[in-house]
Amino acid sequence: MDHTEVFPPPKAFAERASVRSMEEYERLYRASADDPEKFWAERAQAVHWFAPWTKVLDWSNPPFAQWFVGAKTNVCYNCLDRHLATPRRNQAAILWEGENFEQRILTYQELARRVAKFSNALKTLGLKAGDRAIIYMPMVPEAAVAMLACARLGVTHSVVFGGFSAEALKTRIEDLEAKAVITSDASLRRGKEILLKQNVDEALASGCPSVRHVIVHKRLGALTQMKSGRDHWWDDLTTGVSEVCPAVELDSEHPLFVLYTSGTTGKPKGVVHSTGGYLTQVLATLDWVFDLKPGDIYWCTADIGWVTGHSYVVYGPLAAGATLLMYEGAPDWPKPDRIWRIIEKYRVSILYTSPTAIRSFIRQGDGWPEGRDLSSLRLLGTVGEPINPAAWKWYHRVIGKERCPIVDTWWQTETGCILISPMPGATPAKPGSATRPLPGVAADVVDDAGNSVAVGKGFLVLTQPWPAMMRTLYNDPERYKENYWSRFPGKYFTGDAATRDEDGYIWCLGRVDDVINVAGHRLSTMEVESSLVRHASVAEAAVVGAPHELKGQAIHAFVTLKKDAPMGDGVSEELREWVAHEIGALARPERIHFVLSLPKTRSGKIMRRLLREIVTTHSVSGDTTTLEDYNVILQLSQQGKEEEEILREKK
Repeated sequence: MDHTEVFPPPKAFAERASVRSMEEYERLYRASADDPEKFWAERAQAVHWFAPWTKVLDWSNPPFAQWFVGAKTNVCYNCLDRHLATPRRNQAAILWEGENFEQRILTYQELARRVAKFSNALKTLGLKAGDRAIIYMPMVPEAAVAMLACARLGVTHSVVFGGFSAEALKTRIEDLEAKAVITSDASLRRGKEILLKQNVDEALASGCPSVRHVIVHKRLGALTQMKSGRDHWWDDLTTGVSEVCPAVELDSEHPLFVLYTSGTTGKPKGVVHSTGGYLTQVLATLDWVFDLKPGDIYWCTADIGWVTGHSYVVYGPLAAGATLLMYEGAPDWPKPDRIWRIIEKYRVSILYTSPTAIRSFIRQGDGWPEGRDLSSLRLLGTVGEPINPAAWKWYHRVIGKERCPIVDTWWQTETGCILISPMPGATPAKPGSATRPLPGVAADVVDDAGNSVAVGKGFLVLTQPWPAMMRTLYNDPERYKENYWSRFPGKYFTGDAATRDEDGYIWCLGRVDDVINVAGHRLSTMEVESSLVRHASVAEAAVVGAPHELKGQAIHAFVTLKKDAPMGDGVSEELREWVAHEIGALARPERIHFVLSLPKTRSGKIMRRLLREIVTTHSVSGDTTTLEDYNVILQLSQQGKEEEEILREKK
């Protein structure tokens, strides 16, 4: 991976950015390192507090942090009420488009009315601060209304991604002991109806005794069974209800939401996020990373079922007074230019999407984005996993026309907000690197013994608490300590491998599980994938390790080719030699598997774990609830069996 190629911030962008030089960044970072509590107290002035704190940080019982101790605030108040006394009340808060081209616009004033009405509806059902609710909805404005209404009352919510199965939903309801489920009759995905209420009924049929109420928003008018006494139509609950509902003054450490992250085995982990510290740091990152300005149309393509949808679709942008875009469906449906069409139509100025989505756009060809007017864009971002340098450069050249800075962001569900990213007006970018930690973030790269690595490979850790950090795992504090704080005592272990270069830039290499040990040599899957994607014929690549008698592990690469690219044994050998030339003979893939598509979650992440299962057992037994299209796995499994049969015959 080339650590020397540098793209300075575009001059026109830097001239009006909030942070305009590396000198300004360094001053901010030094201030945050010299006196973290003073630094975050200053950032917290961007939040409305009903009552002040007595202490900025209580770290007397690590790893359990408390920020802005004793202070009172409310996230919903910060997102809505404080804007209503300003001209912003008539500004669009949410621009929404459904996959079926339906459109709606909600101003801050209208959004506030709807949230107050739904909050009062929840109160009539007996929900109050300290209760828990599950939100299982598509990307519609009512999903944001539900989140904000829960936050207004102090009802801790857990948003469950609308692509999850009934069984996955049930697991989360039971663990959270939710009192209510808020859902829709159905959602749209690639022109098909997904029956969400039916999944809720299935989940509740064999358990979940804590659930007293199910509230159903009518999205498509799908045939829906309603259980008397338990199920309520959203419209029935809110018709004629008061549009005034004061926000509850909540403790800074009140749990705002619990978000479940699923593993390969065992029950999902319920990541708990707080109120005051979370909002303080999310707001700061919106300024530093996205450089929001009046008039921006901001589009983060994430679903609300993921943490990105919490921090950078709903809570952060609304608290910052932005106009955000929400879109319900697939970005390439019914035609591959749907995402570019939306940008052109709404004059989107900031686009935040995933590297996987970018690679799929590359595969579709340059003609689709070039056929649309994307001149409104002024900033591009990526989130979800490390971006290959070749994909970064395509994004920069074809979408940004070499005038838009790219913010390659690193963070996790557990961190609550972006921790490592360029400041777009200040930080020179290196394709493939998230660059430097943001102010207030103490990131380090360490070796197996936990010693700092000045330059080279190691493990990414965080050495000090930060305001938006997870507080614990729901009802499982021991698992929290074991999973995140035991590998390197006193340090938060991110689970990611990383490299730090001579300029202090951090290059995230993916999960530690995605490091392949070939004959005693550790190779990052991202390095091999980036090499493959640099080849002119390759659109996407996913690399995994498979057991090998001599090497311990061997590299298997799953490759999708660009349109009209040749395919066959000759291309396979060419790609193997390409990687060997780019990285070294040790990295030469044992096998190249040509595939039409890769297994992805609906948020766009490649599920490499499933590919590892396929190359090892030719089948999949782990959790597939987040998979967008299970047919991809069936096809890959069958293809793997056929390839093994051919190899046996050759032998």
